[in-house]
Amino acid sequence: MAPDEQERTLRSYYHALYAAWGAQHWWPGDTQFEVIVGAYLTQNTAWTNVERALANLRAAGVLSLEGIRKIRLPRLEGLIRPSGYFRQKAARIKTFVDFLDRQHGGSLPVLFSQPTQVVREQLLVLNGVGPETADSILLYAGNHPVFVVDAYTRRVLDRHKILPANADYERIRQLFERALQPVTEPVQGSHHERTESRKTPNPGLAFPSTAHSPSAMSLAKRTALVQMYNEMHGLLVGVGKHFCGKSQPQCDGCPLQPFLPAR
Repeated sequence: MAPDEQERTLRSYYHALYAAWGAQHWWPGDTQFEVIVGAYLTQNTAWTNVERALANLRAAGVLSLEGIRKIRLPRLEGLIRPSGYFRQKAARIKTFVDFLDRQHGGSLPVLFSQPTQVVREQLLVLNGVGPETADSILLYAGNHPVFVVDAYTRRVLDRHKILPANADYERIRQLFERALQPVTEPVQGSHHERTESRKTPNPGLAFPSTAHSPSAMSLAKRTALVQMYNEMHGLLVGVGKHFCGKSQPQCDGCPLQPFLPAR
């Protein structure tokens, strides 16, 4: 498939998915730091496990920069145990807070005020931060215009014969960014007003449980381009979780079924 055809196809996917399912309200969280912690915790585990770990941190009163600074590592490990790999993740979260304190005066606004590529390079040198985690932090916590590529995205691209599942991360990210930029429109009103004014999801198609109730972070003010990347990523997660399974796809009812290549 030629690059321009790939881009047109992905734009069609966005329109079909959004018409079917509407706004996904990603990322669920009340603060920038909660989103960042979630980005670490979601590595190699299901989001339901992340929610349990976040609930533990919230109940203990440590789901904040100050809370993570003060809590002892063994206690942090115990609180996030439901997310799996809890020792690694606890150390990595501590490393992030230490990095923020040393290089940015403990300020997330200072960190995210830098150019996107500068922040991305700083994140990628941290222990345990690969491209997907870095881009999740940039997009969902920092409102920077980057597209997040995950396993669901790769699976859909591969089965629709757009790109192989093992394609380079940057190649996939840049393809989505080129494809979705022409879709955006000028931002008018609040994010809540924008999402409420969009087309009501098609009642004839299953609404994915990956859509969350609006949260403070999902309703944060952001550019139309950032919102576009946000929605497309969330919509593809819905496809992956409910239709495009790892071992066996269940294509009936998927909004992307009409786009499948001839077998």
